Amino acid sequence: MTDSAELLHKHSFVELGARQRAKALLDAGTFRELLDPFQRVMSPWLSRQGVVPQADDGVIIAKGSIDGLPVVIGAIEGAFQGGSLGEVGGAKLAGALELAVEDNRKGIPTRAVLLLETGGVRLQEANLGLAAIADVHAAIVDLRQYQPVIGVVAGSVGCFGGMSIAAGLCSYLLVTQEARLGLNGPQVIEQEAGLEEYDSRDRPFIWSLTGGEQRFATGLVDRYAEDDVAQIRQQVSALLKQGLPAQQRSAQAELFLQRLARLDAEPQIEPSVVRDLYQGERS
Repeated sequence: MTDSAELLHKHSFVELGARQRAKALLDAGTFRELLDPFQRVMSPWLSRQGVVPQADDGVIIAKGSIDGLPVVIGAIEGAFQGGSLGEVGGAKLAGALELAVEDNRKGIPTRAVLLLETGGVRLQEANLGLAAIADVHAAIVDLRQYQPVIGVVAGSVGCFGGMSIAAGLCSYLLVTQEARLGLNGPQVIEQEAGLEEYDSRDRPFIWSLTGGEQRFATGLVDRYAEDDVAQIRQQVSALLKQGLPAQQRSAQAELFLQRLARLDAEPQIEPSVVRDLYQGERS
């Protein structure tokens, strides 16, 4: 099959909205949305600040199965307010994870998949959003005692801020080439460190540092897939079946501190240097 024919047979995951992504991952006919838009559970704060709210607050919660395994999916809509999380959207995510914990305590082995397309906390909701994200963190840690929590960062919003910490707490992370993952976004870094240090308009440079391919090469994520629904679904299913990791990523602080200590932070760090160092460490 030629390259052009292969492209025609691929179904982009990145181009789908959050609800369509959740449906694409779940077994046919098993998608059931919780607190759907018709429930009108939305942010009470945005309209007061002149921002039009969204009926699902930009977060889709769905239950169903993936290859027969019970799953809850929390999908963030990157097209709404940059995927930012406020009080309602954060509560939906945390509540879904907490219900999955309850399922497991009742003997129902519910796993979780988080589709992370987010810039972090919603600035219009400030502390309320931060508190909700903290609840998400706690719920991930609680659930991963029982079942794996899979994080998927596909692109192109990426995953930043407090939700990048949520990504780090996941049992496994899957990314695409289009994905980006980091604590601070490019514009924040440029604002604080200056244009010479970090040019937020230099897309090749940004992706070379925080893009999916670099994150996979340096061992900060577990799986790397092309932007194709079938590939991503297959990888997610494999991770769910793999069960809990021998050691959670967040329990490996000493390893990451040792890695940081081996980097010379005085000159501007080249992405290739980080990749070579971490790949040599893994080989």
